[in-house]
Amino acid sequence: MAEELVIRPVKDAGEYPRLVTVWRTAVEATHGFLALEHREAIAARLEAEFLPSVTLIVAEHDRRSVGFAGTADGKLEMLFVDAGHRGGGIGSKLLQQAIVTDDVTTVDVNEQNELTLGFYERAGFAVSGRSPVDGDGLPYPILHMELKQSGTGC
Repeated sequence: MAEELVIRPVKDAGEYPRLVTVWRTAVEATHGFLALEHREAIAARLEAEFLPSVTLIVAEHDRRSVGFAGTADGKLEMLFVDAGHRGGGIGSKLLQQAIVTDDVTTVDVNEQNELTLGFYERAGFAVSGRSPVDGDGLPYPILHMELKQSGTGC
């Protein structure tokens, strides 16, 4: 019998390599607009810079990490689900947990990532602004979103 999905805090940096693997599969499935060199530059910074800078939760299925979310100061900084587990509600559960436990009210989304934009809109977020480049100044426009309702459609 398969185990239920468990969402828990990340215990330590020893979990980071698996989270990077989850990130890679998710980005390969959803970020076709991202140039390979930019994707690799981000991957190189995940373990040392990005993951340690946020509060992390992980979704486990059968004791294997299949998704994670990272928050800081009420903002969802990252949410990724392993490509083989997309569409099963894991992202929604991670988002709901982040909203409840970390008071998440904002998120930034790549404008080219229409599926993810729709995911956040269905969860109650609305676009509140736009930046023509990402945080590194690269040509990936960012949509800034705010949670507009207390209950989510997750």
